[in-house]
Amino acid sequence: QVQLVESGGGLVQPGGSLRLVCEASGMMFDALPVGWYRQAPGTSRDLVAGITRGGARNYGDAVKGRFTISRDNAKNTVYLQMHDLKPEDTAVYYCNIGRTIFGVKRSDNDYWGQGTQVTVAS
Repeated sequence: QVQLVESGGGLVQPGGSLRLVCEASGMMFDALPVGWYRQAPGTSRDLVAGITRGGARNYGDAVKGRFTISRDNAKNTVYLQMHDLKPEDTAVYYCNIGRTIFGVKRSDNDYWGQGTQVTVAS
């Protein structure tokens, strides 16, 4: 059974930093691309960042230069380091395994975590 568990969300002031963590089990983690998405109330779920098994990365325009995605295949874990957080970064952040780093669903390998809330407010 495939399972993704996100952690690391919380309340942070504007300009602050957070690191999100997604731990995976039940699939060949190192064979698939992984990504972070976010969804604010009333909006669509959008790609934040993606990384291939080989380490190639893609970022959404809103987070370029502030967020960094990384993965540790030995630990079946993907990270999202977020700096200079802004109120508009407030959303539920979801981990995905299987979609391309551009957010395209290409196969039945399309798994989501339960999400972790990030709130940026003073």
